[in-house]
Amino acid sequence: MSNIVLFEDIFVVEKIDPDGKKFDKVSRIEAHSQNCDMYMLLDVNSELYPMRVGDKFTMALAHTLNLDGTPDTGYYTPGARKTLADKYEYIMHGKLFKIGDEGSGKSLKAEIYVSYGGLLMMLKGDPSYVSHFELDQRLFLLMRKL
Repeated sequence: MSNIVLFEDIFVVEKIDPDGKKFDKVSRIEAHSQNCDMYMLLDVNSELYPMRVGDKFTMALAHTLNLDGTPDTGYYTPGARKTLADKYEYIMHGKLFKIGDEGSGKSLKAEIYVSYGGLLMMLKGDPSYVSHFELDQRLFLLMRKL
């Protein structure tokens, strides 16, 4: 399964809507990871998956939900077979649209930006954790509160 999950860590929500509430059913969370020291801004449908400051959750990025690693077909068939989605509570599917970096030398931070149908994610940190991501790559974001 390690070839399916491209990134996974435990995050803690530090702020919700740091720039003010923009939409009724969407909250932007600001979170830091515990193991990889990654920073994340993530738009979450707060009606479906409410988050609070201090919430701990595991977040994974995967290229497919199929446990055998086969590419995703784009069709969802509930109950058909076990998938990676069975282990998580909140799932979004999107496209990586920007890869960038900031700083230099030891302070270099890589950034990836993914759009999940208009809900955005920015993940920033050590370049070694995001070097295997590619522009226009399709990604599943999977979350489960701890």
